[in-house]
Amino acid sequence: MLSVYDVHKRFDRLEVLRGVSLDVKKGEVVVVIGPSGSGKSTLLRCINCLEKIDAGEVRFEEEIVGMLPGKHGLKEDSRKNIARLRSSMGMVFQQFNLFPHMTVLENVIEGPVTVKRMNRSEAVAIADRLLDKVGLQDKRDVYPNQLSGGQKQRVAIARALAMEPRMMLFDEPTSALDPELVGGVLAVMKELAEEGMTMIVVTHEMGFAREVGDRVIFMDEGKIVESGSPEEIFSRPCEERTRCFLNSIL
Repeated sequence: MLSVYDVHKRFDRLEVLRGVSLDVKKGEVVVVIGPSGSGKSTLLRCINCLEKIDAGEVRFEEEIVGMLPGKHGLKEDSRKNIARLRSSMGMVFQQFNLFPHMTVLENVIEGPVTVKRMNRSEAVAIADRLLDKVGLQDKRDVYPNQLSGGQKQRVAIARALAMEPRMMLFDEPTSALDPELVGGVLAVMKELAEEGMTMIVVTHEMGFAREVGDRVIFMDEGKIVESGSPEEIFSRPCEERTRCFLNSIL
């Protein structure tokens, strides 16, 4: 479903991604772990065209995403194409990014109505189903400032799902939450995985990585150091850098 090939990304002199290659199959849950500053979040943002890659290639369902090969290096694709591909990849951020002036329901239907030109009644029906799915149907008419952090993040997941994406990207979705609120968000993500949603999850939640991930990728200093099943990565990692990282957090 997704192919990332030899992707490089720099910010001024800092090279954040240094030749990252990754394939994700349909229905697979890939969990990306690693220390802060290793390039995990930048990788997701490059996949979703929120950052422009400097070299390499990203393909989603065989179609090149964001930056196309040209005579003099990469050139940016049209805004229309980028928006179309981005709508197929739902993204959930660390800081929720809900619209504060809109109710929960209005937040969830905004994308389908404005981007997909869906009629409002159809969008509301989808939103109600998704809010029920994430356990927040009773909060449909309240504003984000009346919600806990965990509830905001579950609304953000419902909002991303309302676009009917074929893949979901999660960028440390629980790192801004109080510990007692993490479980509700992880439960929703686990249910999505069980339903067969293709997912790439950047997280520090090692229990989730062990239990839900089909594959765990360890990144450090802009590179993929090691990739394998949760059992392989957590019980018998091959690389010394992986072992050191896991020993420091487990």
